[in-house]
Amino acid sequence: MDRAAQLIILRGNSGSGKTTTGKALQRKFGYGTMLISQDIVRREMLFVKDGPNPKANQLLFELAQYGKSHCKIVILEGILNSKWYKQLFENLLKEFNNHIFAYYFDIPFEETLARHQHKPNAHEFGEKEMREWWMDKDFLDSIPEVCLHKDLSLNEIVDKIYRDVMK
Repeated sequence: MDRAAQLIILRGNSGSGKTTTGKALQRKFGYGTMLISQDIVRREMLFVKDGPNPKANQLLFELAQYGKSHCKIVILEGILNSKWYKQLFENLLKEFNNHIFAYYFDIPFEETLARHQHKPNAHEFGEKEMREWWMDKDFLDSIPEVCLHKDLSLNEIVDKIYRDVMK
């Protein structure tokens, strides 16, 4: 019997390592792994701002549903503010039930700022914007999340998530 699709959620502040981790996980899991990036959906596909009642909410959910039907692994990564995207997380919980693995990058602000300097889009925004967006310990109410800390390397994070999902 085929295994049900697994949803991996990667959340945290800007510069915390979500996108890098998502791409590395997609390569590790291989073909049949869908990566949904909140930034690409919101900023590039829809060209909308983030905020309360986000316009990207429905499309993110529909992409996750598509992934559930056509892929073995679905990875959703982004800042995904817990209050603004509450409805998305409730819908994902109903859709994927116990096949969700959620991770929150609990990284100090100074570390995210340092990491941001090495990103390809570092010129698009800086410390001022990152401070405005900052949400400390923005945990989900409905889905338990594993905290990932700054002392974990990319390989350690990827290996941990891979082991969790493949159990």
